[in-house]
Amino acid sequence: MVDLHTHSTASDGELRPAELVAAAKESGVSILALTDHDTFSGLDEAADAAKNAEIIFVPGIELNVAWASGEFHLLGLGLKSICEELEQITRQLQGGRKSRNQKILQKMAEAGHDVSYEEFVSLSGGEGREYTLGRPHLASYFVKKNIVRKAQAAFDRFLGKSAPFYIERQGSDLDEAIFAIKKSGGVPVIAHPLSLYVSWGKIADILREIKSRGVQGLEAWHPGAREADCRRLERLARELGFFVTAGSDFHGKSVRADRRLGITAGNIHIPERYYYDELLPALENR
Repeated sequence: MVDLHTHSTASDGELRPAELVAAAKESGVSILALTDHDTFSGLDEAADAAKNAEIIFVPGIELNVAWASGEFHLLGLGLKSICEELEQITRQLQGGRKSRNQKILQKMAEAGHDVSYEEFVSLSGGEGREYTLGRPHLASYFVKKNIVRKAQAAFDRFLGKSAPFYIERQGSDLDEAIFAIKKSGGVPVIAHPLSLYVSWGKIADILREIKSRGVQGLEAWHPGAREADCRRLERLARELGFFVTAGSDFHGKSVRADRRLGITAGNIHIPERYYYDELLPALENR
């Protein structure tokens, strides 16, 4: 099996990079990409572990991109050497994430909730983690504090877009992100395109325009979508000239228990063709 979209403790995953590789090996994954949010800090550890496990490793990243509706996440797959521009983008995004968490907790404290940024960081892994913490970690913090019983309730009551303490997340400029990924030797791929929150009637034109700006691949297969929609996205990708990728968006059993390594929408085991017939040719032509 293949998995071209996973996360480790370098961002919001449950397993350390080496542990993620070991879990992938045990699950029967032979080709693995690590695509942590806005950071590449786990890539060296994962690459070493993958070499020892005889797994083909694809160094990657998942960048948050500024987008008017929904969310735009851009994968960079096959990174070779991190350029200064990509380092700068990740620094800005990580700083924005820290500032967002501080503002959310400040607003909640002012509203009478027993929360603080310092306690949140401490209970979430300490200062070394503060730039990789996001809303899922806030939700877990609220569970630990008995503010809510389940993480989903934290999003419903406090953190979701329609909730009172929601603050918009900072995103990178699309053109700058594309340039930085390519300069770092990678290829840019739209992650879970349905999160763009664009209707089926408009999505083809939107994707065509994004492709014209230099995005080469489209993650048609993602467990957050229905199998029928993934098949529809793959057909659309072919029509528009994207290569197609597939992933589990694995974070860990305690984070998103429904997502399993090497498995995507429809409980489908991701076949190797999504690497050999899709991603690999793009990497060879970069």
